[in-house]
Amino acid sequence: MEQLQGSKGYKKQYNSSNKILELESGSLEKHVSHKSKEETESRETRKFRPKKQQQWDRFEGLFYKDLQTDSKVQKDFLTEMAKILNTYLTDQCKTKTKVVDFHHPHQLEELLGDTLCVDGPPRDLHQVLSDCKETLKYCVKTGHPHFLNQLSTGLDVVGVAGEWLTAAVNTNMFTFEVGSVFVLMENTVLRKMRSFIGWGEQEGDGIFTPGGTMSNIYALLLARHRKFPKIKEEGMYSGQKLVVYTSSQSHFSIKKAAIMLGIGLNNVCSIPCDERGRMKVDELEKAIEETLADGGVPLMVSATCGTTVLAAYDPVDRMADICQKYKIWLHVDGAWGGSALLSKKYKHLLKGVQRCDSMTWNPHKMMGAPLQCSAILIRKSGELLAANALCADYLYQTDKFYDVSYDTGDRSIQCGRHNDVFKLWLMWRSKGDNGFEDSINKIFHLSRYLEQRVKERKHFTSVLSEIEGPSVSFWYEPPQLINSNLSSRERKNLLSKVAPKIKESMTLKGNMMLAYQPLGDLPNFFRIAISNPKLTESTLDFVLDEIERISSDIFLE
Repeated sequence: MEQLQGSKGYKKQYNSSNKILELESGSLEKHVSHKSKEETESRETRKFRPKKQQQWDRFEGLFYKDLQTDSKVQKDFLTEMAKILNTYLTDQCKTKTKVVDFHHPHQLEELLGDTLCVDGPPRDLHQVLSDCKETLKYCVKTGHPHFLNQLSTGLDVVGVAGEWLTAAVNTNMFTFEVGSVFVLMENTVLRKMRSFIGWGEQEGDGIFTPGGTMSNIYALLLARHRKFPKIKEEGMYSGQKLVVYTSSQSHFSIKKAAIMLGIGLNNVCSIPCDERGRMKVDELEKAIEETLADGGVPLMVSATCGTTVLAAYDPVDRMADICQKYKIWLHVDGAWGGSALLSKKYKHLLKGVQRCDSMTWNPHKMMGAPLQCSAILIRKSGELLAANALCADYLYQTDKFYDVSYDTGDRSIQCGRHNDVFKLWLMWRSKGDNGFEDSINKIFHLSRYLEQRVKERKHFTSVLSEIEGPSVSFWYEPPQLINSNLSSRERKNLLSKVAPKIKESMTLKGNMMLAYQPLGDLPNFFRIAISNPKLTESTLDFVLDEIERISSDIFLE
């Protein structure tokens, strides 16, 4: 038997299972009467909660205030949270577990009912734990091997552990005095990433950002600042047309960056792609010549390495020749495909990348780091600082007692900045370069395996004759729906409905989630991006089998 001193001076006695046996200062009812009216009223709501779990009974009548004043309560609460999360992480990797328990928004809102409410009366810790478990019940299991709905899939346990530690420390990255060891880790990891691009050990700069979109915004900001540094102080006043070039299959964030920085959506030139989704370099040069003839200024060329849909790699080396000729900033958006640099076998896909001025790289995609984890990497030192520094003397004093070059805030668009590096640093410690290379090689191997299976199977048709990155796009043509008697237009119209209908069925069933989309004139097709470390060849075989099974249920003879 052990005693726990509560925040109100009462003592709670625990047996070996930590269940409350009695309250020395009186009965439970008497103790509750001393609590605030709101806390008492919140106890009345417990009759609406799900069936209580025996191991959480000791948290009844305990509130957030008790976490602040009682270390034993805090320890027990966090231990239970760890159990909940560990169970979730373990269960979501089991193929028998549902990927999602899907409900339409109005249904889920009705189902959760009072659980969604945030109002005056506080809920006790028993209810808080129940809320956490209930929340996880309706979450999409993104670590499940049958979750293939996005580019970021799977779960790295070391990365999750790193995120837990990051949350516990809850620090900011804007100065060394606060960020401390994490600032050093960020410098180390960014230097490592730049070395894979091919830049020198001490060459370049970089910073972690809230996702690939923000990294691409940084790139355009720096390109503009190099060409027109006075815009920082004087704004976009000259009326001169600045033009950005990107492939027609690039990520929409390039257009968003142009909107945000005052360049304008109409000044983003979408360059046509070849049949495999790669930018046509001849068309790029033609567009640049047209801009110059029109009196405009070619500002930045963005090469996409790993397009969102087809995972195509633009020919960086040839694009670098063009940029060098016309003195244009070359950015590489390697958010999805940049991690191929970690593999000796596949780094050739980014041939010439060392010639770029900046690169976006998202470790939360192919490298498997938990969201979010994105970096903007710059070849030339000092450009981040020049474009962003405002020297706010309430944060970035120059007379500090340590080397203020380690303060990162003036190189960032943000002030407060989340610590996104620790989880990646910890993963790198646990895997090493070799471990990451093995992971990338496995991802590419599985994509080639799936591509081959699609080509071998009847009623499946690949969108591409040959893939580059680890994404496989294909149509499934139900034999009972699509036949040779259909006209080309009829076939296309029907085919565009197949993937959405199959996805709807599998999502409602809960056993799988896949992505689909159209592309230009092509009707809807499935897209499977490989990044989940739990995937195997048999898992991918199951995916194709399941598409056929669901189709046979939907599209009857």
